[in-house]
Amino acid sequence: MKRGKKYSESAKKYNSANTYELGEALALVKTMAYAKFDETVDMSVKLNIKKSQSVRDTVVLPNQFRGEKKVLVFCKPEKEKEAQEAGAAFIGADDLIEKVKGGWTDFDVAVATPDMMKDVGKLGMVLGRKGLMPNPKTGTVTFDLKGTLAELRKGRVEFRADKTGVVHLAVGKVSMEPEKVAENIRAVVAEIRRKRPIDVKGEFIQTVSVASTMGPGVWVAIRDQD
Repeated sequence: MKRGKKYSESAKKYNSANTYELGEALALVKTMAYAKFDETVDMSVKLNIKKSQSVRDTVVLPNQFRGEKKVLVFCKPEKEKEAQEAGAAFIGADDLIEKVKGGWTDFDVAVATPDMMKDVGKLGMVLGRKGLMPNPKTGTVTFDLKGTLAELRKGRVEFRADKTGVVHLAVGKVSMEPEKVAENIRAVVAEIRRKRPIDVKGEFIQTVSVASTMGPGVWVAIRDQD
């Protein structure tokens, strides 16, 4: 793949074949970031899983780095006050369902109470494509609106392995203190380990890499035994 001049110059600052300790890897990512905007720090975790196995959950990152999320809540009238007090940006039932059905998706997360899922499930064509469909596995189908929205506003994010067994997740910004980004990475790795399928043989986490939005990836020395 042909790379731009800035990328190539940046990549000369390290050995792409080496594996670095987490702190050193993040220092390199910061040094090699060259965009004029505050680049996001992304991590990629290659897992030893079969195509039939799924690794998916949520994690609350210790250090938030994005603006507050706009949360939409599908609920019946008796839960509207709780949703409002918890900080939901949009609250409703049939009215919101119709609005979303028309293609409106100006929100970051959708949460639904279980008694709404029969109707919310019909929005699969709209919400499913954008990864916004409420799901019990990610804690977004719940009657505990207060607790769920509190976690979402603190920085709870979803992670899942793709078809190739890789988890991709944004974990910080280049402008953040490296240790804060490292704390986020450790939290993600810990949660991924907790989701290890019981029938996995050998090393579960095979490789971990970090990179800024525009910069090259750096291998990180994080293994199952760490």
